[in-house]
Amino acid sequence: MQKAMFYIKEGNRVRCLLCPHRCLLGEGQVGSCGVRQVEEGELLTCNYGCLAAAHWDPVEKKPLYHYYPGRSILSLGTFGCNLHCTFCQNWSLARGKPDQCVDLVSPAAVLAMLESEGGPDEILGVAYTYNEPLIWYEFVYDTARLLHEHGYKNVLVTNGYIDCEPLEELLPYIDAMNIDVKGFTDSFYQQYCRGNKEPVLRTVETAVQVCHVEITCLLIPTLNDSTAEQEELASWLGDLSPDLVLHYSRYFPHYKLDLSPTPLKVMEQARVIAQKHLHYVFLGNLELPGSADTICPNCGNLLITRSGYRVRLIGLDGVHCNRCHNRISIIQPDL
Repeated sequence: MQKAMFYIKEGNRVRCLLCPHRCLLGEGQVGSCGVRQVEEGELLTCNYGCLAAAHWDPVEKKPLYHYYPGRSILSLGTFGCNLHCTFCQNWSLARGKPDQCVDLVSPAAVLAMLESEGGPDEILGVAYTYNEPLIWYEFVYDTARLLHEHGYKNVLVTNGYIDCEPLEELLPYIDAMNIDVKGFTDSFYQQYCRGNKEPVLRTVETAVQVCHVEITCLLIPTLNDSTAEQEELASWLGDLSPDLVLHYSRYFPHYKLDLSPTPLKVMEQARVIAQKHLHYVFLGNLELPGSADTICPNCGNLLITRSGYRVRLIGLDGVHCNRCHNRISIIQPDL
């Protein structure tokens, strides 16, 4: 255990200030995330350095389609999550306990893992993912600072449910984020995630000013897939920037939710709606030709083809379309 970074004492109890839940905890109690606990009047993080999963992944798996396409990244995860989604795709980690960890690692050990594979020119860096990395905050913060100093990239794959101060303290060391906007109504967040929408939207609005951001939305039939809701989501994102990348992911029954899978026509309809506001909209968790390809929004040139996690850059000249020379919103090496 290690002392947490964001909390205050209120009488004989402690209030966590990491996320919008702001849990008020007595001695021995654990926060909603399952990994922050009060001991001897102090808030401790129970999962510092606790490694539950580690894999080399294509960066497209995060998913990040416009951030160093075709490169691999070291993905690390632990236990715990501050939302309680009934449709959670990684519930065994999100609701797991730190005493189940497969290994204990230090930030220096993560750096050594990267350096054993090559320098920053060959190895992209680390994606903090699988569970919710923001409740792994102290370890992510220490590791991200160290990797940043050595030229490696830091990526968060996150639900975005964090308070302003910890987010702003972490962002200088974060290069890219995929933020999961689970729905666009408070009722959906409250009923199916035990959270609220506004803090997530605030995280998106803050992050897009600092680093590369892509958005994921899992479309769940009858719950968050209405045309009105998708119009509102896409319009809001488009107002932030029409170059923001949006990934619609197809729902399949999982964890506590057993609705039928999202119909393909709903996925395609959502994409048509979003494309009125955004240049880059992709469909995931399905096999549909062209649904993961990047097209030049200016001339329609095919820029990047994707089949599974196989990627071919065929229409790019650096960060420009090789036909009309339109600048594409994409991060490439040395550009």
